[in-house]
Amino acid sequence: MENTIVQLSKYVITFLMICFTVQSFAALKERDEDERHYILMRQIIMIILMNFICFFVMFLQEGEVSTIQMFLLTMAYILGVQILYRLIYRKASMILVNNMCMLLSIGFVILTRLDMKKAVKQFIIVAGALAIALLIPFLIEKIRFLKKLKWIYALIGILALSVVLILGQTTYGSKLSYSIGGVTFQPSEFVKILFVFFVASALYEASGFLEVFTTAVVAAAHVIVLVISKDLGSALIFFVVYVLMVYVSTKNPLYVAAGAGGGAAAAYLAFKVFRHVQVRVQAWKDPWSVIDSAGYQITQSLFAISSGGFFGLGLYKGTPESIPTVEADFIFSAIAEELGILFAVCLILICVSCFIMFMNISIRLNDRFYQLIAFGFGVTYIFQVFLTIGGVTKFIPSTGVTLPLISYGGSSVASTLIIFAVMQGIFIIAYKEDDEDEEEQSNKKNESNQPK
Repeated sequence: MENTIVQLSKYVITFLMICFTVQSFAALKERDEDERHYILMRQIIMIILMNFICFFVMFLQEGEVSTIQMFLLTMAYILGVQILYRLIYRKASMILVNNMCMLLSIGFVILTRLDMKKAVKQFIIVAGALAIALLIPFLIEKIRFLKKLKWIYALIGILALSVVLILGQTTYGSKLSYSIGGVTFQPSEFVKILFVFFVASALYEASGFLEVFTTAVVAAAHVIVLVISKDLGSALIFFVVYVLMVYVSTKNPLYVAAGAGGGAAAAYLAFKVFRHVQVRVQAWKDPWSVIDSAGYQITQSLFAISSGGFFGLGLYKGTPESIPTVEADFIFSAIAEELGILFAVCLILICVSCFIMFMNISIRLNDRFYQLIAFGFGVTYIFQVFLTIGGVTKFIPSTGVTLPLISYGGSSVASTLIIFAVMQGIFIIAYKEDDEDEEEQSNKKNESNQPK
């Protein structure tokens, strides 16, 4: 009976995930407010049902009371986020809120399955980050001098990365984090937020050669510190975000060409200088030849993804524990193995939906500063998703970055929640700009209809 429930649950979970994904894209193009409201309500029901089924199946398999407790905590968080955003920010993007809740739910489910202690720790960090995230949209909307803090963003960012370089803990050959009072931080996750603010504040007024050159020097300082720390995944994200933000600001394709050439040269140099890069490239090119050493992680990832099939093996029916650091860098493989390829593809599409929403917000804005920030965060988010999933599927060499909102990692999930909160604040600004434009057009129309 238990096995029958597990097997049937796979199809129901996949069906709910597909429906949620379809609704995410439907909500993006829906213009009618009432219909969009119904779509969003249906999505919330799907999130609740999917979580209930997943946690119920895990409880049947393990019989642990802590599984029920984790389900109740997850539901309290999801419903709390929904209620608080609707009470505090009535003009917030509930599409983004729903997508964020679904991605967090998937993270809680798979972390509960892999390691309950880590799932609880992740929940505590996410709950704490909510308090900060709920304040950020208000600050973004009200504080208007953020665009004037260019050098403060740069100074704090470079100093924070430099502290890791000097005092950081070495993990898998890279200096990624340091501890304060027993709490471990990965500053690069938060500095990327400051970095986007820095580039936007440097280029929003003017984007001539002098501004681009000055910004490039500071951007290079960030990247160089990350490279010396051997945090090459973060360095790549910073570099790509900078190049694309410069292109959007200047509309000059030569900057993209120069960035591509410089990036290729830097990648070749990194391959020659850093031994762990050579190991990762070898594992990417032919993992089977080094399956007992450098290729073990990626081969186990490929085995897991291929064994899952369209609907997955079912929760607790796979062996994701065989993949080293599966709860962080390779969590996508665990999802594909036990929840299925269709579920994993829908997860990617939800991430794409978030990216499209970021870009839509950017396009709607009149304020150049916030327009660049929205674009920068969109690129930051989707490129990190690409690096993570590309690495675990052997599409590109593994870079060691996490899957936003899903992978285990306090700094990663907290920084992503902050990014989503900033985007909510910018969305509210865009919403008000639309209202002001409509009012201005209405006034002009009334004036033109006045008898002369």
